[in-house]
Amino acid sequence: MKKLGKIVLSIIVVCMIIGLAANLIHTGNVDVLNPKGIIADQQRNLLVFTVMLSLLVVIPVFTLLAIISWKYRAGNTKAVYRPDWGNNKWLELAWWGIPCIIIFILSVVTWTSSHELDPYRALQSDKKPVNVQVVALQWKWLFIYPDYNIASVNELRIPNQIPINFTITSDAPMNSFWIPSLGGQIYAMSGMSTKLHLMADKEGTYKGSSANISGEGFAKMKFATIASSQSDFDAWVKKAQISATSLNQSSYDELAKPKAGAVTYYSLSTPNLYDTIVMKYMMPATSTHTDSSMSMSSGGMN
Repeated sequence: MKKLGKIVLSIIVVCMIIGLAANLIHTGNVDVLNPKGIIADQQRNLLVFTVMLSLLVVIPVFTLLAIISWKYRAGNTKAVYRPDWGNNKWLELAWWGIPCIIIFILSVVTWTSSHELDPYRALQSDKKPVNVQVVALQWKWLFIYPDYNIASVNELRIPNQIPINFTITSDAPMNSFWIPSLGGQIYAMSGMSTKLHLMADKEGTYKGSSANISGEGFAKMKFATIASSQSDFDAWVKKAQISATSLNQSSYDELAKPKAGAVTYYSLSTPNLYDTIVMKYMMPATSTHTDSSMSMSSGGMN
């Protein structure tokens, strides 16, 4: 009876897990399975294809496991012992042939998708892309729009059906920029500038966050991505351009301090701010040497 109870309990747990997964997929609460951009859509299709292909192996293997375990259990005295199956060429061909075919298919798909979904690859469009410079801070996100001389904190505004060219860095511990509804994550590292190309194909507000644990304020590193019409985006740009809050080197230094940030719009008064953030990590040894030399000179004069 105890053994039967364990089996029944295991079946109930498995059914509950399958039911919860099916409910999440059906209600669309899983962002990666409910894409709102062309990149996320291709990534979702690739994920589904890979899972379905893997099930061609997983389902037969577990089915045979259950059948063989039941048929050749200790209590079944009618089971026929067949030692010659170990040298059956047709079975050996199936055991090795099917996985080899699947691996070959996956290798071709991986090669193709790795190039098609390269984050550095620009999206094809007859419309001019919007450039956005992303800086991961402690514990907030800074978005700089160099073509419009504006910036925002913890809110990313983009026009719908327009390619967005992201350049991404960090002025804090290594982080990861991720908008699940629009595409996969990409790392943000200090002293480095990475690229990502996304495009929303539906208007809406999508969740953005950090996908890399980076300290005690990591949980607060969330932002809203608002995809709107071109006219609404242009109106927002004009609003930000006349903001009384200016982002220059001094105000940026205050913003970069480790603390959570509220949604804020800035007029950008330092056009090369992003390059300055990246470059300050490029030659730290030179800066240290220069500072030391100046200190020694001052000491000698005293």
